[in-house]
This record gives sequence, C-alpha cells and structure tokens, in this order.
Amino acid sequence: MTRTRVAVTPDGRVELDGDLVRARRLPDEDGRLRVALVASQALLLAGDDVRIEVDVAAGRALEIVEVTGTVAYDMRGGHASWIVDVRLAADAVLVWPSLPFVVADGADVLRLTHVDLAPGARAVLRETLVLGRSGEAGGRVRTTVRARLAGRPLLVETFVAEPASVLDPALLDGARCLDTLLVLGARLDHPGALQLEREGTMLRAMATRAHDADLGGVVADAVEAATFPGAGRTEVVPPARARARRGALAVPTASGHADAAVTSAVTPAGAPAG
Repeated sequence: MTRTRVAVTPDGRVELDGDLVRARRLPDEDGRLRVALVASQALLLAGDDVRIEVDVAAGRALEIVEVTGTVAYDMRGGHASWIVDVRLAADAVLVWPSLPFVVADGADVLRLTHVDLAPGARAVLRETLVLGRSGEAGGRVRTTVRARLAGRPLLVETFVAEPASVLDPALLDGARCLDTLLVLGARLDHPGALQLEREGTMLRAMATRAHDADLGGVVADAVEAATFPGAGRTEVVPPARARARRGALAVPTASGHADAAVTSAVTPAGAPAG
C-alpha cells in the first residue's frame, strides 16, 4: 500500500506526505491553498494500492491539481485500487478537478471516494473515466462515491464497466468516456443537472473521446457556487457563465445502462449509505 496525505491545519499550514504519489506545494490562487499530485513512477500497475487522504481545517480552502492523468495498465489477471478519503471541517472548501483516468485493456481497478463534510463545508470534484486507450475496448473498473454532510448521507453512487465480449466495445450508447462533476454542500443551477435532495449537484456528460465530454468549462461555475458566501446553506443563484451556456452539456444521466457490460446505481440524499 502507498499512502499520500495532504492536510491543511487551522493556522493555514500545509502538511504533505507521500511516496508513490507525491504532493508538492504550488503558489496560492484565488484565496485557495494549492497542492499538486505527482506520480513518482508508472501508475497503475497490478498490485498497486494507492491511498490519498485529504484533511482541510475549518474555514480553509484547498485546491488539488493533478499534473498528468492516470493510466491503469494491463494487469494480466491482477488488480489495483485507488482510494481517496476526504474530510472537510466546518466551512472548509475543496476543489479537485482531476484529469482523465484511463482504464486500458486488461486492467482491473477499484476506485473508492469517501467525502465527509462538516456543516458549511463544500467540495467540487471531477472524475473523467476513459474506457481504453486508442483502439482499445478498456478493462474493468468499479468506482464508488460516498458523501456525507453533517453526519448524514448525501450521495452514494456505484458505477461498473467491464469488457463486453458480444457487445460493441464502445459502451454507454457509443461513448467511451464518462465525465462527472460533483458539487457537494452547495448547489449549481445548470440545465440537465441532477439536484440531490440535500445540498448537492451532479453533472454528467458522455462522449467517444475525453475532450469531447469536457465539463471543464463548467468547473469555474461550480467553484463559484462552492465559494459563494452561504452556499452551503442556501441554493446558489445561477452564475452568469452557466446561464449563457444552457443546453451545452451532452447527456447527463444518473441511471443504469441496459447492457450487462455497464451498471450504475445512485442513492440520493437522505437514503441509507448501505
């Protein structure tokens, strides 16, 4: 197991620790402390067990920057895991717009993301899954997100994709990329968004190529929503940029796919975490 820890203390210091995935301090920006995650060798290979822990003290804001995307390589019967554990104290903010996570042929990956938000805390998280490199169908990936706000369940979602022997290798109605943007602890008003029962919003786009499913243009609006004063307690007024782009997203969805090759389940806010 390899462990990386990023912690922002109450007095604003940043504590960093890690080996396979190293954390490096970056210049602050827009009032947020910034930390880069840099892989010290090829990731992910069979047997890799990556654990990333993020702690942000009350009232502090942190942005995590990924220098490169991640490729899960052919594991030849093995498997790997990528586990993220986030804890945000009261009124803390985390922005983490991760780069594409590519699941190559022969890969078998478990991804778990746990987010625990204290009252008033907000998070903006982005995950882009790409099934296969160019010309590949992609391996198997299971990704689960569990979020809690003020000690109560906010979101539980599990998505599974695996090779299909008789189906077209391009899954999800012809798409190979699933781009998901989560705003937790605040709301982002955007057409086609899934609004959680409590403070939270999910946006999703699918495409045949990662850059075509790009939600990057909406990330700025999501960050604005998460950092808007009082955003964790009331619905946020739609940012001007989001209003100007109404209808720009592809196919936002939180439902399962009919094919056995892909399954997805979402538990909205207030439901048992299981």
